[in-house]
This record gives sequence, structure tokens and C-alpha cells, in this order.
Amino acid sequence: MDLGLRGRSAFVSGSTQGIGYAIASALAVEGVRVTLNGRTADRVDVAVAGLRAEHPGAEVTGIVADFARAEEVERVTAALDDVDILVNNVGLFGLAAFDEIDDDEWMRYFEVNVMSGVRLSRRALPGMLDRGWGRVVFIGSESGVNVPPDMVHYGTTKAAMIALANGLAKLTRGTAVTVNTVLGGPTYSEGAAAGVAAAAEAQSMSVEAMRDAIIGQNTTTLLERFLEPSEIAHLVTYLASPRASATTGAAVRADGGVLTGIL
Repeated sequence: MDLGLRGRSAFVSGSTQGIGYAIASALAVEGVRVTLNGRTADRVDVAVAGLRAEHPGAEVTGIVADFARAEEVERVTAALDDVDILVNNVGLFGLAAFDEIDDDEWMRYFEVNVMSGVRLSRRALPGMLDRGWGRVVFIGSESGVNVPPDMVHYGTTKAAMIALANGLAKLTRGTAVTVNTVLGGPTYSEGAAAGVAAAAEAQSMSVEAMRDAIIGQNTTTLLERFLEPSEIAHLVTYLASPRASATTGAAVRADGGVLTGIL
């Protein structure tokens, strides 16, 4: 299906690997001019080269910025005036006991997981509204709806992200600009794979056995497996397209059935 995206431009934060890279790749397939982002020049250069090799002829560029540093975000926002699609993907993730998370760590999570979307959207939305078309997609998590006790800081910031996207959608009333959130589930990205491999080595298990054991602990995962980054990316690409013109202000699930309620 042609999603009608050819010639559009997109910025995907945190996109040198994992879900962000998969989103950038899926957009590039549709003929979108994609700008990647990562914390170091080396990682950005490798990701840009990788996408160009995978999709010959694709227009791919990169911007280096660490979203934990507000001053570096200016390097990104200056390039967002003409972007048609903004994907707020960058984020921190980690397990931690609630009573061991200090204020600095809480603020670091809010700085990256929430304020990155605030700053990027604040710069990109006015241009979208002026031009009469645009898409903002936040990459959220089922943890923002069902906050896990061992990741309270993460889940709280993902809940704030859902609220942010919902509020921004109301600012686009009566326009062809939409704002949505994708609620992802457990995804086998490079980061997750590294964590599984480390746990497997520590317990003298195979990676496959450890992966199955970890996902098996989540009894509400109806798919009973990790998601692939491309499965998140497919939904994001649809929401970024004119085909999704009737979807805005929504938190759309791509969680593998982790959230089992009707709504």
C-alpha cells in the first residue's frame, strides 16, 4: 500500500538503533526524507550509512544531540522548522527500586523522556500548523498505563508523555495536523538483547532460554513473545501518513496484548 508519504520530511529522535532506527527505516521505504539523531557522531554516521545502504536513493541525514543536555537540543530544534513528521522516540529505560531512585535520576528521566518531546514539539508544531499538514508521534509504552513497580520512574514519565501528546492534539483542532502516541510493549531491541544476553551469562543459560523466561514472566502478553522493532515502526509509519487522517489525540497500542482491558 502506498501511504502517500513520498517527498515528506521526518525527524526521529534517538534513532541510531532499536525502535527509532526501525521507524526511520520504515519511513525511508515510503520515500520520506529522514533525519536521524544520536548522542555521538560515530553512532549517527554508522546509522546514516546503514540506512543509505539498506535503501539506495533514500535521503538520510543525521544530527548529533544528547537529550539529557538542554543546550544540545538547540542543535536539533533549529532544523525542525520545515519538518512534516516528528517522531518523539528518544528515551531512558531501566529497572530500579523506588527507594533507590534519587532526585537527580528522576530529573534525568524527565529531562529525556518528557522534556525532549516538549522542546521538539514546541519548535515543530507551529510550522506544521502554518503549512496545514503535519504529524507528531510519541513513542510511549504500556508502562505508562500500567506502571511497573520496579520502573516507577520510567512508567511515570511515559504517563506524562501520553498526557503531553493528548494536550498537544487539542491545539491542532480543525487542522490536518495530528498528534498521537504509540503504546509499545516488550520489544527485542539491541538494548533488550544485550540485557538478556548479560542475564543469560550470569545464570549460565542460553540466550533463547533466558529470553523465553523473561517474557514468560509477563503473563498478560497475549502474543507470548517479544515484539520486533519493525512491528512498532509499521504502526508509526501508518500514523505518520495521510491514511491516518482520522486518528488524533489517541494512545494506540502495539503492545502484543500486554494491556488486556477493553479500553
